[in-house]
Amino acid sequence: MGTYGSVPLLLAHKLSHTCGILWLNASETLVEVHSKAALKPQMHLPSPDMQKQRVVPNTDIRWMSESGVVDVFLLLGPAPHDIFKQYAQLTGTQMFPPLFSLGYHQCRWNYEDEADVEAVDSGFDEHDIPYDVIWLDIEHTDGKRYFTWDKEKFPNPVKMQENLREKRRKLVVISDPHIKVDPKYKLYAEAKEKGYFVKTINGRDFEGSCWPGASSYLDFTNPAVREWYSTQFSFDKYKNSTDVLFIWNDMNEPSVFESPEWTMPKEAVHHMGWHHRDLHNLYGFYQQMSTSEGLIHRSGGKERPFVLTRSFFAGSQRYGAVWTGDNKAEWEYLQISVPMLLTLSVTGISFCGADVGGFVGDPDAELLVRWYQAGSFQPFFRAHAMQGTRRREPWLFGEDNTSIIRRVIKERYTLLPFWYLLFYRAYLFAEPVMRPLWVVFPKDPDVFGIDKEYMLGDALLIAPVLDPGVTSLDVLFPGHGEHWYDFRKFNPISSSHRQKVDVTLKEIPVYQRGGSIIPMHTMTGRSTGWMDESPYELRIALDRKGAAVGEVYLDDGHSFQYLHQHMFCYRRFTFTKNVLYSSSADKAGCYPVRSALENVHIMGFKKSPSEVIVHQPGGGKRKLNYSYNKVLCVLSLENLSLDISVDWEIHIK
Repeated sequence: MGTYGSVPLLLAHKLSHTCGILWLNASETLVEVHSKAALKPQMHLPSPDMQKQRVVPNTDIRWMSESGVVDVFLLLGPAPHDIFKQYAQLTGTQMFPPLFSLGYHQCRWNYEDEADVEAVDSGFDEHDIPYDVIWLDIEHTDGKRYFTWDKEKFPNPVKMQENLREKRRKLVVISDPHIKVDPKYKLYAEAKEKGYFVKTINGRDFEGSCWPGASSYLDFTNPAVREWYSTQFSFDKYKNSTDVLFIWNDMNEPSVFESPEWTMPKEAVHHMGWHHRDLHNLYGFYQQMSTSEGLIHRSGGKERPFVLTRSFFAGSQRYGAVWTGDNKAEWEYLQISVPMLLTLSVTGISFCGADVGGFVGDPDAELLVRWYQAGSFQPFFRAHAMQGTRRREPWLFGEDNTSIIRRVIKERYTLLPFWYLLFYRAYLFAEPVMRPLWVVFPKDPDVFGIDKEYMLGDALLIAPVLDPGVTSLDVLFPGHGEHWYDFRKFNPISSSHRQKVDVTLKEIPVYQRGGSIIPMHTMTGRSTGWMDESPYELRIALDRKGAAVGEVYLDDGHSFQYLHQHMFCYRRFTFTKNVLYSSSADKAGCYPVRSALENVHIMGFKKSPSEVIVHQPGGGKRKLNYSYNKVLCVLSLENLSLDISVDWEIHIK
């Protein structure tokens, strides 16, 4: 899990059942798990898979919280997805993010001034690398006073934002919970007058040290403070902000320098007399809640917010994204990022990521490339670096490495329809976007301990390269009787459950599961904003029965109209008995789709057809052009120009 947050959720899984415990307590909590010695196999069990699971659990779990009540929820499953739905009934589902936030983010502490921002922004265009968001850390402010701008370094912040808007890009700036003690600082003076800071046991405003020096801390546990803070994001109060500006909540555990535990003293007093020890893990949760609501109110309730937080708790998924916090530019940190993100994912926080390249230190070219390759297949995709580290924009490591990173980021953008679908299903059905193998294959005991491979949805198997100098990788292909295909080359994978796969620096292994259909774009733009009319293609991977199913979800990518005006298009694709069907997955949707389905690639198709005919609405028929690769058994249909939003059938004879 992330270093800076806590979700007191425990999951247990075995072949026959999945269950969970939510210990709803926000104080400091210790969980001890003790398992006794394994028992011998029980050969009388009905299936070979159950006989393989030699450990009959005899586990004791002890929960110890410093304060509060025992408030426990038992999640009875029985299947993994039942657990996720039950947990979501208690804490909510993942907020459906704006599409731009699923693109690539470029960040460092700090881009120095407006000229630096312009140079980095132009660098992506010059090197033909898509990106959506550039970030500004604490140095963009006037002396670490949040909601302000350094007038020397950023004299024209509105013009800077408008330049980004012209390129259909966004800006994210930081807003931390500590407020500089300065009577001339309007935010501080107003909060002090209203009594909105956390108090000491003597009733004075608590003061600690953080980036601005002496700081007071807003009491986000107070609903009045949250309401007040949310209004600070309005355009009339946050001077020189525009609607392309979004927010990053950092240091919100909260961080207090030079204190015994580098956080707020446990005896600090919050709203209604609660001590900090009682609700420490809720502090950052409430700041992100307030920030998210502020961005929604800023738009008159029309636009989806984007808020990244470092601190989190059960339910943080309702308000935005989480990252794992400060990491290092070392292979060990790349390695642990995968299980950390998988853990966050099964606790409902699907929109999660780790700093690509490592925050502290300077990665060499190989580590940076491998981190981009892994990060591009993780939900939140942001490169970040600490002050004083060498610059590491994607084009600074030689053309060979730039070419690899360019291809990695472009592949992310071609897959945005798939990512967007996964996030819609996370919002709608509480399905994790990034999934441990046991979630998708709960009956395969061989995958229970695997945390270096993972699935995106039920369709893509990702096997990142996490060590230096690797030329081959041991890949476990989960499930029994499953068909797998190389996602890029389309070739089928032999039936072996484990394989040694050759790898080069150019890419990491990615496989599509038989029985799945993945929606993609056929081309990329400079950002997501340039891809509204980008054509679509379907990657169809047939299972052993020659069938597959998949979906696509489309809307305007930024507003709440999908929710309030049914402005969405949710389609289902089914391939069975040599017919591809397009049908509605939700007939309430009425979004006018602006781009067409151009290509279909069918992997595992056994022979070349004699003809391919599309049956369209109103009884119209037309023959389609196709090509067949008999070596790979791939049927490709191209230049289709089919309306993706209506019913049709493609018959292959």
